[in-house]
Amino acid sequence: MKPITDKAEVSIDFPEKVYMGSFGKASGFEVKADPDEVLLKLMRHGEQRREVTMHLHYYLLADILSEMAEAMAAMPPIDESHRAPLSEAAQALAAALKTKGRAKQSKK
Repeated sequence: MKPITDKAEVSIDFPEKVYMGSFGKASGFEVKADPDEVLLKLMRHGEQRREVTMHLHYYLLADILSEMAEAMAAMPPIDESHRAPLSEAAQALAAALKTKGRAKQSKK
């Protein structure tokens, strides 16, 4: 489990119930990938323990990333302290996708 360096807030709305939770620096996260999906888990330990797990299939994840790109392109640039790590993470994802593609091609 890796520590959360910033924060996340989660809200799930049902017709008669709302579940809300926040995950900050005392919380952690985990990401796992398998052939069909990515699993994202947020965990907060201690007295107010909570856990959120999301399973995102790759087409949905691709749609989310595309929408994020469009939303961010439509707004003024974010500050450098946030922009640099986002850019580095996006480049690392792109490199990992290229590497995996080359590995599959070379096995043929």
